[in-house]
Amino acid sequence: MSEQNFDIVILGGGSGGYAAALRASELGFSVGLIEKGKVGGTCLHVGCIPTKALLHSAEVADVSRESSKYGVTTTFEGIDMSAVTAYRQGIVASKYKGLLGLVKARGITTIEGEGKLTSPTTVQVGDITVTGKNVILATGSYSRSLPGLELGGRVITSEQALELDFVPNKVAVLGGGVIGVEFASVWKSFGADVTIIEALPHLVPNEDESVSKQLERAFRKRGINFTVGVRFQSVEQNDNGVVVTLENGQTIEADLLLVAVGRGPSTAGVGFDEVGVTMDRGFVITDERLRTNIPGVYAVGDIVPGLQLAHRGFQQGIFVAEELAGLNPIIIEDINIPKVTYCDPEIASVGLSQAKATEKYGADKVTSYDYNLAGNGKSAIIGTAGSIKVVRVNDGPVVGVHMIGARVGELIGEAQLAVNWEAYPEDIAPLVHAHPTQHEALGEAFLHLAGRPLHAL
Repeated sequence: MSEQNFDIVILGGGSGGYAAALRASELGFSVGLIEKGKVGGTCLHVGCIPTKALLHSAEVADVSRESSKYGVTTTFEGIDMSAVTAYRQGIVASKYKGLLGLVKARGITTIEGEGKLTSPTTVQVGDITVTGKNVILATGSYSRSLPGLELGGRVITSEQALELDFVPNKVAVLGGGVIGVEFASVWKSFGADVTIIEALPHLVPNEDESVSKQLERAFRKRGINFTVGVRFQSVEQNDNGVVVTLENGQTIEADLLLVAVGRGPSTAGVGFDEVGVTMDRGFVITDERLRTNIPGVYAVGDIVPGLQLAHRGFQQGIFVAEELAGLNPIIIEDINIPKVTYCDPEIASVGLSQAKATEKYGADKVTSYDYNLAGNGKSAIIGTAGSIKVVRVNDGPVVGVHMIGARVGELIGEAQLAVNWEAYPEDIAPLVHAHPTQHEALGEAFLHLAGRPLHAL
């Protein structure tokens, strides 16, 4: 048995864990970072980065098919999945190499192996006892299923979907949230017949309803099938594929069923319960400053109830490091963390939806404006439809921005500044948005709400 001692011990090297390690090292702490797999976690290896690489391949496929309308003659001959895989793996390998170099340069000690919390100050990794004055729990999440729905065979998770070496002819996707619509978008672009099954009334049900409806129209136009408002009942596998049955008796036949019903917290068997950490359905409960009920023990990322986003994990990791350094960092509420869904068309949002703003402030206290991208020059050039909706409190600040259309994820920076800094449209209206850019569409929405529309009535 050996022992290693640090100022801060971090259990989990994904987005939240490694961000905490990097910032803590910057602030002068000695850091032990424990990771059983690869530093970078889900996001880098089987989540954000590789799926967006797939989505870019899908975008290239669509542009190749449609190039003639831009005056470019090309021939689309199909999808080479081995080449797509090599491209995806190359991106991940490059980012992983860079991250390892950064961790090493910051003087962070990486301890490989499966860690288990054994006391408020110790984590056991094999025969190594890792001791810290403070411990940060950052064990991440896993692809979950529904009760009674067994994964395996032709019933797959997003991790397995990433590794497919073929394009399925027909695929069913259980779940119309972020993961579901992104994979549906990829497979449709690759040539598959896709059907999404969503139990709630709309696709991407956590978005503003106007955005959900526009995505549904866009998916119908693309030939992506979906059912909403009807729950999954069962699935049967056979030699040819799967037969999915819904509660209304409808059946859907496909080669594969992707289960994309969300992610669960990876907290089983790592000692949290035994040490007395307060839990709820597997999630670690913290206060607003990410402290657990045990002094000196913090939790960040997907194991903390709320949005399961890599950048939320980054922010929380940085927050805890700065909290331990006595810097009193500001709290960013989940509602004001930007979200992007990288299907075609893209979706990006931050802040309150129209419905949530009305619920909070009252219908007579909320105004919104939905600017159609048809009026935006750059959007016409790149060939996208969509809109930018801005929600404000009457005579008050912007409280929500909701966008759909190609590349709108790149606009979320300005949107989150407006929401988080509680800017009034009148504050933003005098600012200049470069022409021709899609940022002008945000500018037009702010101008309209400030009572001085330019390219809109």
